[in-house]
Amino acid sequence: MCAMAAATRPDAETLAEVGEFGLIERLRPIFDGGPDVLIGPGDDAAVLRIRTGHVVVSTDLMVAGRHFRSEWVSASDVGHRAAAENLSDINAMGGRATALTIGLAAPGDLPVSWALEFAQGFAEECAKVGATVVGGDLSGSETLTVAVTVLGACTVAPVVRSGAEPGDVVALCGRQGWSAAGLAVLGRGFRSPRALVEAYQRPEPPYDAGPIAADAGATAMIDVSDGLVADAGHLAAASDVAIELRTEALPVAEQLSAVASALGIDPMRFVLGGGEDHPLLATFAEAAAVPEGWRVIGSVTEGSGVTVDGSPYDGPSGWSHF
Repeated sequence: MCAMAAATRPDAETLAEVGEFGLIERLRPIFDGGPDVLIGPGDDAAVLRIRTGHVVVSTDLMVAGRHFRSEWVSASDVGHRAAAENLSDINAMGGRATALTIGLAAPGDLPVSWALEFAQGFAEECAKVGATVVGGDLSGSETLTVAVTVLGACTVAPVVRSGAEPGDVVALCGRQGWSAAGLAVLGRGFRSPRALVEAYQRPEPPYDAGPIAADAGATAMIDVSDGLVADAGHLAAASDVAIELRTEALPVAEQLSAVASALGIDPMRFVLGGGEDHPLLATFAEAAAVPEGWRVIGSVTEGSGVTVDGSPYDGPSGWSHF
């Protein structure tokens, strides 16, 4: 009797047992449609109302074992992380996310409870910007993979990476290096400082900062997802300029210093090379245009590439996917 009862508990069910459409029916109540969703999950495609401005779209992938490890993050954490990295891309264009679709490829023995917890975490992160899930797809796969597409809107011209000009100042909004330090802690089998571990598990992008920067006249902007030096390099290359970063302007939290000291490294390695915090890096024509909450950390000059304190940076510059 006990074995039979355990086998029928909802938290013991697997995807193979409930099937694609059975899971969809359980996911549907988690993702309530917003006022701009005319047709949500359940049809061949979603239909959204676009009121004014520009439509912006981005897609990201998360692969188990490469982008996250189940022993370090819960299903809910994965949901928050998957949503955050996509919402931040729209933020970096100066826009606001409105709708997302999720593609989930998973082994048949994945517990249904994992999928539902993931969905709940995803929905909670989307709620921070008023966005909602409007559809997606499910498939079997030996490797758990999450693919997300996000749609958003810009009420002013989108801020792209290619607009920086020599003479601009470079500014940062949001914490940087915390997630990398949290990953270093987890990688060595520890769970503290807790603030750093939680920063890795659930990043906190400055979601309001993108539209504010766009309204303030940001000339170029990028989401720092791979690393500060690496993403500054992407912005510099797109704008055909050089970027000079100044470490004296970059804050180093006490927790980062403590972890770096324990590991025998410079804490600036976390700040310059760490990814997945999703702060925004932007350029402005002058320091007076930089909005409150942003910190000027460098300048734009003629040339190419990124320098740190006047010299090429020889440390890890950021995440490489291959």
